[in-house]
Amino acid sequence: MSSSAPTTRILVLRHGESEWNALGKWQGQADPPLTDDGRQQAFRAIEKLGTFDLIACSDLQRAHETAQIIAHGIGVGPLIVDARLRETDVGEWQGLTHSQIERQWPGWLDGHQRPPSFESDTSLITRFTAALGDISELCAGGEALVVAHAGVIRVMRRALGASDPRIPNLGGCRFLLTPGAGAKSLLVEDVVELLVHGPVGEEL
Repeated sequence: MSSSAPTTRILVLRHGESEWNALGKWQGQADPPLTDDGRQQAFRAIEKLGTFDLIACSDLQRAHETAQIIAHGIGVGPLIVDARLRETDVGEWQGLTHSQIERQWPGWLDGHQRPPSFESDTSLITRFTAALGDISELCAGGEALVVAHAGVIRVMRRALGASDPRIPNLGGCRFLLTPGAGAKSLLVEDVVELLVHGPVGEEL
């Protein structure tokens, strides 16, 4: 496809609250389900969303179920499920709370250090960018919705030189991508929040 292809707008949102979000546990690629509050968040988000040419999501059930609720509510389908949209693999920190991590790895969180099995930013950026590229090809010049995870959104924003705020449930941002141009054309817009939130729970 030529570089003159129209730009695709992709709204990437964090899933609704999961059971491990509610417990303050780092999830990574573990697969806890949504809470009832998380399902209600997805239903409430429908009221703030327009229509989309397609909807895609991570294969982890907290993102998948959020996307199913939204897709049914706005009448867009079939849903595209892509494992490349998964959350960062957090390795040894999976299932631990912030305080447990701090006890076992004192100072690592504040120092932005990560354990050996934690997925690298390079790995995440490569797979997530490839997934967005394929989505942009499927609806060139249109608008897609992706339900994914806070960690991947934040890594992508940092890689593109954007601000790095915490991302609440059903918060996210739009990425702009020209089909066929790959990462060279990838741009990011400001963070959006579809719901009114209190304190943001653990993201990963």
